[in-house]
Amino acid sequence: MSSRGGGRGAPRGRGGGQANDRGEKKKRESILNLAQYVDKSIRVKFMGGREVTGTLKGYDQLLNLVMDDVIEEFENGMPTRSLGLVVLRGPNVVLISPTDGSAEIANPFTSEQ
Repeated sequence: MSSRGGGRGAPRGRGGGQANDRGEKKKRESILNLAQYVDKSIRVKFMGGREVTGTLKGYDQLLNLVMDDVIEEFENGMPTRSLGLVVLRGPNVVLISPTDGSAEIANPFTSEQ
């Protein structure tokens, strides 16, 4: 027997989390539910200030987006630029907003008195 570990403590391997008896991993749910915006027009803002508007066609758990009929808009008065079908990388996304407006909801962090 080796002098390292001596059979005490946690089992070998990586992860650190508790495993199920069958070895299944618990599926992680996304914070955002973008399914309601598929085939609808949305606006996306990125780090660095770029903004695009287009139709959401698909997405994944990393917030990578596939959009069609995309138009890049500029704040400084420059004309817009049509990009067509694009894949937008999730790590650069700052904001996703429907173009038809937003619904006001009650603030869940305020306490009622």
